[in-house]
Amino acid sequence: MPPLDGADEPSARAPLLPPPAPRRAAARLHPLPLIVAAAFVASFHFLFLAPGPSYYQSLFLSLGSNDTAAAHLRALTQRPHVAGTRANSLTAAYVRDALSSHSFPTSLTPYSVLLSYPARRSLSLSAPDRGTIHFALEQETYPGDPYAAVSAEAVPTFLAYAASGSVAAEAVYANYGRAEDFAYLAARGVNVTGKVAVARYGKVFRGDIVRNARDAGAAAAVIYTDAKYYAAGKAFPDGPWMPPTGVQVGSTFKGVGDPTTPMWASSEGCQRLSIAEAMASDDMPGIPALPVSGVDGEAILRLIGGRCGARGLARRRRRAGLPAWPWAGSAQPNLRRVGNGREDLLLIFMIDACLLSFQGNETMATIQNVISVIEGKEEPERYVILGNHRDAWTFGGVDPNSGTAALLEIGSTEWVEENRAMITSRTVAQMLILRCTVVDFTHQQLLNLTNCLKKLVNRKVQNPDNRTESLYDLWMASNTSPLIGRLGGGGSDYSAFVQHIGIPSADMSIGSAYAVYHSLYDDFIWMEKFGDPLFQRHVAAASIWGLVALQLSDEEILPFNYSYYAAELENGAMGINERVLGVPVSLSPLHKSIKEFRRAVLKVDSELKALQTWKIWAPWRSCPLKIRDINDRLMMTERAFTEREGLSGRPWYKHLIYGPSLHNDYGAEIYPGIDDAIQTAKRIMTSESWQTVQNEIHRVARVINQAALVLTGGLT
Repeated sequence: MPPLDGADEPSARAPLLPPPAPRRAAARLHPLPLIVAAAFVASFHFLFLAPGPSYYQSLFLSLGSNDTAAAHLRALTQRPHVAGTRANSLTAAYVRDALSSHSFPTSLTPYSVLLSYPARRSLSLSAPDRGTIHFALEQETYPGDPYAAVSAEAVPTFLAYAASGSVAAEAVYANYGRAEDFAYLAARGVNVTGKVAVARYGKVFRGDIVRNARDAGAAAAVIYTDAKYYAAGKAFPDGPWMPPTGVQVGSTFKGVGDPTTPMWASSEGCQRLSIAEAMASDDMPGIPALPVSGVDGEAILRLIGGRCGARGLARRRRRAGLPAWPWAGSAQPNLRRVGNGREDLLLIFMIDACLLSFQGNETMATIQNVISVIEGKEEPERYVILGNHRDAWTFGGVDPNSGTAALLEIGSTEWVEENRAMITSRTVAQMLILRCTVVDFTHQQLLNLTNCLKKLVNRKVQNPDNRTESLYDLWMASNTSPLIGRLGGGGSDYSAFVQHIGIPSADMSIGSAYAVYHSLYDDFIWMEKFGDPLFQRHVAAASIWGLVALQLSDEEILPFNYSYYAAELENGAMGINERVLGVPVSLSPLHKSIKEFRRAVLKVDSELKALQTWKIWAPWRSCPLKIRDINDRLMMTERAFTEREGLSGRPWYKHLIYGPSLHNDYGAEIYPGIDDAIQTAKRIMTSESWQTVQNEIHRVARVINQAALVLTGGLT
């Protein structure tokens, strides 16, 4: 396969091994001809019996290569490759060629989308006794950095889709920029209107920080990387932590997919919103915003002051036995002020965003999906989808290309929207992998891909730190388990599958958060030194991922267990009940629907047990129609939790059980529509607002009842 811009070509992956040669089995001689004949038949059957699923699973596990994973990652991360650039199109060609080299039918699917890039931006701070401080807004390279020459190709530090404009205003410290932080300021008489909100990363999605600042009346927002979370040790390249000038860049768009084609695919010649219409969407931040380094953020905070500062507060809280002040960072807690301070402090903020568009002299940016298909022998019309996003804000050493490297060892919103009908009717499950690093060995989020399936797979995958035990042994010995969470948060590759069309999905990361996320230092060197030096975790990730895919592809009956789902529904209802005590809202419809779903789960479980018993005692009697019927019901039940109208105010999100939090796109909520309505009702406290909560409860109850009917295969 061709290397990227003169890079060394990765070593070829070992070819798939052929099935083992048939072994000869001699029948034992016996005086009874009938037994001899039976032995001959058994021997004949053994000679020509095709290898079973366990053989192919063992074969798959034997093919993982640390060196190949490292070579793939090195090739993919040679230069920054943000979406819509030539460098990113080269990574698409690389992935296509890597998959094609295994004789998998592979193609590239292009889409034209509206992307945001910075044309110019500047930040300065003026104070009479300090003059004007101009911030460089550059991420510095280090001596001996092998990527120093190509670092200039990285997109300048910015927040995609932030509005263009120039703002000169007082700065206001707003902690994490959460809705409750701005409410805290308002309760203490701090007016944010017309000010520049200065917040830190650490709790919520950056787009929510800017949106919350906008809703509070701020004219602009600055987000910095607090040392508390990003510089708690030696900085890269001497350690894994963020260097002083490191900046986390990223998108502030709260929508999903191309902003000009909401709810439909961004294909050539399609209907589109104008740029003005797209940028006026409530999913856009609407105000200028800029990310800055921890050093720059601290410099701003030093001059903010404020009458509710933290000086002495930490000591008083310790004496009182109280936890640390939640507005304080770790490095310099005395700098954390509540609200605005000096009237003479001005923050001069300028940013321009160049929107690559379809009008005037501007150009639509092209992104590409790489699609490869391995067709099964039976039921080839059913899909098991593996996915990983390939574009990166900088080099993508961890996010996302460590996941891409793992994918090559074994989606896109636009693609899902374009193929919605086929995916909805034929997809069994979808699995995503994002990153492979050293911290917190696995982070697995599931939507109906059950713990039982995961345990079955993890028993077969070796612990990369101790080859004598499996991952399952490791978790059992340490009395811990992989983090199993809800797939409800937005802003990830699974969103289109889970929240738009209701596909059972899994999202897996080997490792959790890491300090150089979305910065210039997220490169191959960081991974090689600190993330996965021997690339064993890449192979382990590929092993888990591939085995789940094989399990879903090979099992005669889909290994879905909705009893876990029923328990989640019940726990979620208990949480809602605690939040509506004393208000005119009834949860009776929700409780009744969950009971119906629980009965449906018990019914299908008994059917599955009966079918397994039938197979044991009468293996010669196949029942393909019955198996197909059960599989159809297991597969389609997840779809029944979606509703065409979607969440109120967020119609793209169709799943009424799991979805992103209204105020934190990273957060996953159970019953997100009910949660949104409760938050609104508690804020305005009117009878109409609580009636809206009741309506949302009825909506959720209806989809749960529908799911119960689909699972049982019955009619009312």
